[in-house]
Formats: sequence, structure tokens, C-alpha cells
Amino acid sequence: MLITTDYHLHTSFSSDSKESMEAMIRRALDIGLTEICFTEHRDIDYPVPEDDPSLTFDLDVKAYEEKVRAMQEKYAGLIKIRFGVECGLQPHIVEENKAFVVSAPFDFVLGSQHICNHQDPYNAEYFEGRSDAECYREFFEEIYRNIKLFDDFDVAAHLDYVVRVGKQKDRDYIYEDHRELFREILSYLISHGKGIEINTAGIRYGLKEPNPCTAMVRDYKELGGEILTIGSDAHKAADMATHYQKVSSILEECGFRYITLFENRKPIFVPLT
Repeated sequence: MLITTDYHLHTSFSSDSKESMEAMIRRALDIGLTEICFTEHRDIDYPVPEDDPSLTFDLDVKAYEEKVRAMQEKYAGLIKIRFGVECGLQPHIVEENKAFVVSAPFDFVLGSQHICNHQDPYNAEYFEGRSDAECYREFFEEIYRNIKLFDDFDVAAHLDYVVRVGKQKDRDYIYEDHRELFREILSYLISHGKGIEINTAGIRYGLKEPNPCTAMVRDYKELGGEILTIGSDAHKAADMATHYQKVSSILEECGFRYITLFENRKPIFVPLT
């Protein structure tokens, strides 16, 4: 299967990236991508670390959109460039998120959980005094809570994100231990017209599989899920579209024959060849 899209990309408009948008576009052209979507971070009330006060995950939406439009014009006819956002979910910011996602004409909105109980598991403190299994379960339960509180997104990002930052990562992680909960999450997403992504950053972080794992993608398909995007979660150009051969194998194994793109928040189903 040939995958020529990348629907999860960050540039210097996200506070955890220094890459220019144009560098990303040029890399996309070099490796033969036909469509990309920038999904800059917007994490309202992110717990900013004291040692890095620049890590706010605020977003200058006006400047971001202006840059995307300029790049769309400059590279018209060479590659499709979509205007997206990765919207951080937390229970107490539902109204703020509702207002934010309609504040600009986004093509695509990722609903993403990075924070659980006001902590980012990326920071080791989240795991202090607890096992990975305990932390993972808490994080997964919070995902279910969040997607029931806020549903104005198109695709749920990296559903098992917490595993990529665990103390043992996926060394002792067993999807089946959480399968019942995840099937509830997936069923809820499907019934509300939401998709999931296969995010290859997990492999870059040392996991055996992308986020989510193959077993979850298989369950999503079995439960009737159809909306599926592919993204590298790249924060620098060199990481774009990495590990796509693994993704192709997963898609084939799980029975997917198409992936999904978005325009004006509407899904477009594209057959894989």
C-alpha cells in the first residue's frame, strides 16, 4: 500500500518545534507526499514547566492561518496543504475548546489528550510512586471522560499516547488488559462520527508499534470504524512520513483499503493502491 499523506505535523507555530513550515513542505515534496496537514498545538491551560516557561502551547491562529494560505498559494499544483489544529482536551476547558475550534476555518481538528489530572505524563513526575499500569489506566479512563464532554473534533489523536512516555513504555503493556475500556471508547467515537489516527511517533519513541497499537486498530475496524488518518507527529522535517511501511502492514492486516483526508472538516475517503 502506498501512503502519500501526512496528517499530523508541527512547525515553529507550536511551542515544542523550531522547524519552519516551508522546510516541512519541501521535505514533503522530496519524499513524494501529495497532501499534508499542519496540526499545530493548542493546549489551553497546559501546565507550563518552571524550567521551560516557553512551553505554553498557545497558538497565534491569525499568523498561523496567514502562513498556511501563503504556502498554499506558493505551492499550488505541487502539493495540497491543509489547515488543521491539534486541540488538547481537558474536562475543565470544554467551553473554551468549543469557542476555539470555530474561531478559524480549520480543515481538520485532532482531539488530543496530553494532560491527565493537570499533569503531562511526558514529565516523569506523573509516574512517581505508581506503576505504569496504574497510570495508563487512569489516562485511558480520562480519555473516555474527555471525548464524552467535548466532541467537536474530527479524529482522536494517538489514543494510547501515555504508553510512549511510560517508565517501561510498552515492555509490559498488554492491550488486552484495557481492551474492554478501549472498545467502549472506540464505539463511542464511531457512533459520533469520529475517527482515529495511526501515529508513527510511537516507534520513534521506542515502542514496538505506532500509537495506537495494531490490536486497537483491528478493534476499531471490527466495530465498524471507517475514518482513519495517518500521521507522523513530526516536529522536524526529517521525521515526516517515517515508519509508513509498518503502517501499510497494519492497514493490510486490519482490512483497511482506504484512508481519510479532510477539507472544511469533511472527510474524504481515498483508496490505497
